[in-house]
Amino acid sequence: MKASVRFSLFSLCAAAALSATGAYAQDTEFAGPPKVLVIDREFTKPGKAGTVHEKSESAFVKAMAAAKWPTNYIAMDSLTGVNRALFIMGYDTFDAWEKDTAAQAKNAALSAANDRAWVVDGELLASTDMSAFAFRPDQSQPGDIEIAKMRYFDITMYKVKMGHAREWDELVKIYVDGYKKAAPDVNWATYEGMYGANNGGEFLVIQPLKSLAEVDKGFGDNKKFEDAIGESGRKKLAELTAACVDSVQENLFHFNPKMSYPSEHFKTVDPDFWKPKVAAAPKPAAPAQ
Repeated sequence: MKASVRFSLFSLCAAAALSATGAYAQDTEFAGPPKVLVIDREFTKPGKAGTVHEKSESAFVKAMAAAKWPTNYIAMDSLTGVNRALFIMGYDTFDAWEKDTAAQAKNAALSAANDRAWVVDGELLASTDMSAFAFRPDQSQPGDIEIAKMRYFDITMYKVKMGHAREWDELVKIYVDGYKKAAPDVNWATYEGMYGANNGGEFLVIQPLKSLAEVDKGFGDNKKFEDAIGESGRKKLAELTAACVDSVQENLFHFNPKMSYPSEHFKTVDPDFWKPKVAAAPKPAAPAQ
């Protein structure tokens, strides 16, 4: 995950999404989902994902560890859709994101290490992009979940039709109220797109999963929800969805500890998962003679 330098992520910790090691120079965790979410996507070339990408990304992990950088990041790989890796960053404010990025850029050793890692990693990638989102607590149902013990994120992107924000807000309220009543253990965090590839009517709904058995359980939870809102509620949902939702895309992502720079909290909670052995990054090819 990169920009001019490798951005720091947060140690995900509260329900339905994320909690981060706070802004730069703070080794604290958010009490809930961070207010600002930055997602860096790396689309790998065919045959360049898996262990090949893991070896390349290990150079960034080592650079952060060598610098003893106070913030952390979590990586995940796609299980569905186009092959890609996500690096998710959380901050309390956009100002905190700026300060952390600037501090990394001023660290000569860290910047040089990241530049060297980029040379190798860039050869594996077809493209990259970065987007920033703002947390919508009114459209979320967070709970008391230990993200360090989770293994997946179910991420759904909703594209809302221009001029139909009111219908979207009404639609989400039905879901929030209905699930609180019918299945309160179902948790998620909603983020609204602000900048980048996904902004202007885009909303991310992020749900943490410990195993894919929770996907199977979700079918039953959905039935409970539909029963709770009744026939009139289901009719209203269909009307609002048709009125305001332009498109929906849902995908599963699996946490990848070998490409992550997790907090000490994560390593303590689940050391077998968050402290794996990482193979050495490949060296750049020697120039042709």
